[in-house]
Amino acid sequence: MKLEIVSTDTAPAAIGPYSQAVKCGNLLFCSGQIPLDPATGEMIGGTITQQAERVMENIAAVLATAGIGFNDVIKSTIFLVDMADFAAVNEVYGSRFTAHKPARSTVAVAMLPRGALLEIEIIAAL
Repeated sequence: MKLEIVSTDTAPAAIGPYSQAVKCGNLLFCSGQIPLDPATGEMIGGTITQQAERVMENIAAVLATAGIGFNDVIKSTIFLVDMADFAAVNEVYGSRFTAHKPARSTVAVAMLPRGALLEIEIIAAL
């Protein structure tokens, strides 16, 4: 099956040897997004809510580049440094998934790149 790399300047550039997303057949596999500002490549500070908003905006940019949106998301995985942030992240996340609710896992982790408080990866249908 042919793989196609998805890349956009409207989401942060990869900070390692990976792609923002890869199309494979009828699926889009998106790398985890952390709260980086796409214009500067710098981590945004602030609250977990502000970081969650930035992550969801970054995901939206990658999805849009592939010609799809949040209604096409099949599965997501949320990585949290502190499970006490679950409710705040869930509120931001839920604002993007109103009628459509993809499958989801939430995992507690010790650390994330650049000191991020959360990271979210998704798989979507094309």
